[in-house]
Amino acid sequence: MSDALVDRYDLFVFDLDGVVYVGSEAVPGAVPALRRLRERGAGVAYATNNASRRAPAVAELISGLGAPADADEVITAAQATARVLAARLEAGSRVLIVGADALADEVTDVGLVAVRSADEKPVAVVQGYGPEVGWKQLAEGCVAVLGGALWIATNGDRTLPSPRGPLPGNGALVAALATAVGRQPDLVVGKPEPALFEDAARLRGAQRPIVVGDRLDTDIEGANRAGMDSLLVLTGVTRPEDLRDVPPEHRPTFVAPDLGGLFDDSAVPFEEFGKSE
Repeated sequence: MSDALVDRYDLFVFDLDGVVYVGSEAVPGAVPALRRLRERGAGVAYATNNASRRAPAVAELISGLGAPADADEVITAAQATARVLAARLEAGSRVLIVGADALADEVTDVGLVAVRSADEKPVAVVQGYGPEVGWKQLAEGCVAVLGGALWIATNGDRTLPSPRGPLPGNGALVAALATAVGRQPDLVVGKPEPALFEDAARLRGAQRPIVVGDRLDTDIEGANRAGMDSLLVLTGVTRPEDLRDVPPEHRPTFVAPDLGGLFDDSAVPFEEFGKSE
């Protein structure tokens, strides 16, 4: 058997922001790597904490960059959060959306009623990243949470990558609301919780999945919680200097400069990368 990672695993679960694209631009080397995986017939899934797009839109974005992707290969934290809400609430319950319309659509699809005003007496608040989230939406969330509503966040990512560098992510917006209401969310659904990765493996019947991500505190910790191997690529948030004194829960199995590490010897075990530094 080849030593290349591509020959060791039957499913490759990719994070998106910082791994496949940054903003609307492809990460260098990502598209050729994804094409090569497709040509080999390898299993591919995309697991994203970003709640601002629905699965078909995410697949369209990936395809528009030149890499093949289908909507059923995409698993979003917004989808997972909507399922959690549906399991906890009665059908038809009102849920206040602090986030993008895509999050509201996911909530609607599971039989709940998405609202934008605390005056509509929502029984829950769901908060996810959206570029339009600002004071007005946070104020509605504040009123609803202080009024006793259940508060669920799609994820706690403090930043998200952009061509200009890291920008505030949903975790930063959650922190703003937490400061106002004096407490943390009742539940955070997305990575590093293992559900997205476990769903991807289960839906595809994978026996040897590997998670590919750029964040130690979400992608890598989530893979470790799910009992899966991981590849950290240095194309997004994490820099080489961040790999010094990494706690066990944040240690990837392998580290590579980019997705080319799936096919060549540029991917090295974490322990070896640490020694080389």
